[in-house]
Amino acid sequence: MSSTRLVLSDVLHRLPPVWPDDLLPAIREALRANPAKLVVLDDDPTGTQTVHDVPVLTTWDVDALHTELQNPAPVCFVLTNSRSLPLAEAQALNADIGRNLRAAAEQAGQAFAVVSRSDSTLRGHFPGEVDALADALDQPVDAWLLIPFFEEGGRYTIDNTHYVAEGDTLVPAGDTEFARDAVFGYHASDLRQWVEEKTGGRTAADRVAAVSLDDIRRGGPQRVTERLTALPHGSICVVNAVHRRDLEVFTCGLLAAEASGKCFLYRTAASFVPIRAGIAPRPLLTPDEMVGSSAAGGLVIVGSYVPRTTQQLDHLLQQTGITPIEIEVANLLSDTQRSSTIAAAVQQADRSLSRNQDVVIFTSRALVMGDSANQSLSIGQRVSDGLVAIMQALTTRPRYILAKGGITSSDVATHGLGVRRAQVKGQVLPGVPVWELGPETRHAGLSYIVFPGNVGGPEALGDVVMTLRS
Repeated sequence: MSSTRLVLSDVLHRLPPVWPDDLLPAIREALRANPAKLVVLDDDPTGTQTVHDVPVLTTWDVDALHTELQNPAPVCFVLTNSRSLPLAEAQALNADIGRNLRAAAEQAGQAFAVVSRSDSTLRGHFPGEVDALADALDQPVDAWLLIPFFEEGGRYTIDNTHYVAEGDTLVPAGDTEFARDAVFGYHASDLRQWVEEKTGGRTAADRVAAVSLDDIRRGGPQRVTERLTALPHGSICVVNAVHRRDLEVFTCGLLAAEASGKCFLYRTAASFVPIRAGIAPRPLLTPDEMVGSSAAGGLVIVGSYVPRTTQQLDHLLQQTGITPIEIEVANLLSDTQRSSTIAAAVQQADRSLSRNQDVVIFTSRALVMGDSANQSLSIGQRVSDGLVAIMQALTTRPRYILAKGGITSSDVATHGLGVRRAQVKGQVLPGVPVWELGPETRHAGLSYIVFPGNVGGPEALGDVVMTLRS
């Protein structure tokens, strides 16, 4: 069910030209006229990879949400980490947040819109958690908008087919290693067929609507508004995009449709969020903005198993002189060897960090899977819990902490460091966010780098370490 590979430069040449006008001012004007807080439910912490100067919460009680709805920031993130959970638990979590958000908004008298942020390569609990969220919000949602475009990571949607860039080659998403994920695998690259596949036929491919690049680039915001307002109630609509400006055009049309009374639930990757919130890009963070003077080394924790992470880890080990601490996954899964493995890693890491040596703690690279999707999730959680236990036992405050992989970075943040509310400072590389840890954490004020498993070239991880070492 995959499509032909394309050459990105050829595609860009044959497409209509991008819309000529900068539409961010128009988006901001529309948001001033109809202010609604954008709340992003992030199924792992990498969704903050395109924003800056906004908060991210790891708790979602009514009081916390009520406080955040009154914060002047245009958007807040709620870290659910639901991609690490079985479907039933992910649905229950989304329902809980939806109910609490509705209650908090009623108390605050604040309108809101919701993004269900998930993976740009289509891994996640779709449609399950979006169903649960929509039911809990109890809003008359006219349509779900499916927007997996993520420019920073080379994810493009063209003629309703989603592609992953490998250099100048566009590979249909269904032909990538992401589609072979043990838990969230799929076959279709055409997003209409993907919806049919993921909904088990509940929504047939020929009933999935689309906003095309021709609509966006030739018709502009007015055409987008017409397409969205004409959607039948309960639709799912694919949005095509290959450039940030495409999303600006779409968002202008979207906000006009919403101002007319339409209500949409967004299932998107990270590129949509700053545009929908009216946030302008900022330059990458400098080393001085991320680390201060410290006699300790930096700490890197790698749990992700995707091939790109392994390539980056290999380069890091070969080129940077970092102190390696490998954790055998079999030992973390063993009741008899788990404790001693964790203790040995803690001792070695503390010794090296205190001597101003950068340290990488990484799991052995052979992927261990269970006999079912839930068993594989359980194994992954036990491994992640072992990395958290190491983080909790360290006595040295590192110069910075970098966690590689979505589940790893979420668990290290919430359980290893005690994060309840952090501030997104910006990005160290495109698509790689940096948080400033809050006062409630073990290392208040420290920079915490959330490095997605599938972002960056082979040298990216090593480049970050060397940059921060300088």
